[in-house]
Amino acid sequence: MNTYHYVLYVHFLALFVGIGAGAVLLTCLFQLRAARTLEQAVPWGVVSGKAAKFFPVAILGLFGTGAYMTSETTFPWTWSTHWIQVGIAGLVVLTIQGGGVAERTAKKLEAALHANGPGPLGPECRRLALHPGLWVMEFSNFGVVFGVVWNMTEKPGLGGAIAAVVVGYGVGAVLALLLSRAPQDELATVSEPAG
Repeated sequence: MNTYHYVLYVHFLALFVGIGAGAVLLTCLFQLRAARTLEQAVPWGVVSGKAAKFFPVAILGLFGTGAYMTSETTFPWTWSTHWIQVGIAGLVVLTIQGGGVAERTAKKLEAALHANGPGPLGPECRRLALHPGLWVMEFSNFGVVFGVVWNMTEKPGLGGAIAAVVVGYGVGAVLALLLSRAPQDELATVSEPAG
């Protein structure tokens, strides 16, 4: 076994770390969506905060090992290979969406949970638990990852590589919007004052 195979193994480990952390976050989103009280919501908020810390490790691991395999191998691909460039762009999208949009929305949800206090969740907490800044970012990030993995296995040209990632992103975003919907009567009930 040569160095390339060891680096490829670490590349896959980084991918598994990212997918595993993403799966934990998906579970947290569904549990936060179902939570009706602060006591039900808080543990899932804590777990999601801990899982999110694995994403920088996964992204750096993927980029570092991918860079090594691109630079140090005799395969016919280089930094100018289109599917590699699209993969790097995908990592940038993951970083911006996860570390930017989703993290800011998660901080707002955390603040709303603190402000809510014990007992039933108020309308702001319920609204933020269903916010596209969490749901669309998480599902579309999965779509980007699956598109990049497709590109790694198929090694298409520029158009095919972009299409794989764009389609993955779109499918993820649509799924997120469908799955994060709450029935309007449920949200109306939450926003009505107790009386």
